[in-house]
Amino acid sequence: MKTSIVLFGALREADASGAVELDVPAGSTMAELRELLVAHLAAQAPQVSAGLVRRCAFATDEEILHNHRKVPAGVALAVLPPVSGG
Repeated sequence: MKTSIVLFGALREADASGAVELDVPAGSTMAELRELLVAHLAAQAPQVSAGLVRRCAFATDEEILHNHRKVPAGVALAVLPPVSGG
């Protein structure tokens, strides 16, 4: 299934449009999607750190999706890099 992923923060450097679309096998978990994104970015945007992607949160417009969750069909996902500050 095609999954749209919107990139934020430093990940936005990966694509001028600020988004990527990945072909994700049905039934995949968010952990599996994360690794697909790491592989995609390694090929398309090697300046983006795999470690950064592994520390990001994935979310729909309603909730954060943890690694064990299944990738929702037909929903755009946001990748949110870690932030700090006060």
